[in-house]
Amino acid sequence: MDTHDRSARKAKLTLAGLAVLAAAGLTAGGAVAYSLLGNDDSAKATAGPTATAKPDPSGSGPDSGAQAMTPEKAKKVPLSAPTGQKDGVSTGFPHSVGGSISAVVYFWEEYAWLDDEKARQQLEAVTSPDATGYIDQQISEIRKGREAINLPPSGGTPAGLTVTTTVEAVRVRTLKSDDLPRGDVVHVWLSFDRYATTPEKATDDNPLKGEETDFIVKWQDGAWKLTNEPQYWKQRTFPAAYFPDSPYAWRDMWVQVNHAD
Repeated sequence: MDTHDRSARKAKLTLAGLAVLAAAGLTAGGAVAYSLLGNDDSAKATAGPTATAKPDPSGSGPDSGAQAMTPEKAKKVPLSAPTGQKDGVSTGFPHSVGGSISAVVYFWEEYAWLDDEKARQQLEAVTSPDATGYIDQQISEIRKGREAINLPPSGGTPAGLTVTTTVEAVRVRTLKSDDLPRGDVVHVWLSFDRYATTPEKATDDNPLKGEETDFIVKWQDGAWKLTNEPQYWKQRTFPAAYFPDSPYAWRDMWVQVNHAD
């Protein structure tokens, strides 16, 4: 859990410190990935080893050149539209790898990461009952982030502040399970940007760009549920950094997200 928490906390503190100050005046193997995720919503992804090659943001290196495939050149992964809403999160995603990706992307883009009460409602709606301590841990991180920018530990998003999170790319692996069919437990990495605006400042001059975080979801009771169960958590792998023009990112199965319906 530590890596996920550090990444999430970095996003919370960096953006909140900038945006809240402005708002409230406070003091302080890509081809495989595409074939699995591009058009066949029932396809099952295949777990793979962690990438060892270092990414090059410029895309230069042995895989560079006119023929080198990158996430930017490839077709984007379509998201499945939700069929419902519960406690501030979208629900009703299909029982497929594409459905798991859609569930995670929608959750993260809707997550109230600066409002501990709303975030708890959201997490309770989409977290597995088997995820011991997961919700309390995430709420604790939100409260630490609020205190770090001189907000009360518990409360809502400051008035007038609007935060937009946009997932740009995903990397997915299925995980082994002793109890569930193959494809019912999925590990999803996200590369995302986050922007903050206020009535006085309609654009964010210093947004968070290229942040990364990851989630594990499993199919349970007819829905994709967040989980931190040890048998799955120990199977996490860590990706090459995502850059849209990097052949290394493509080889490590990063694919861009298509938000259009």
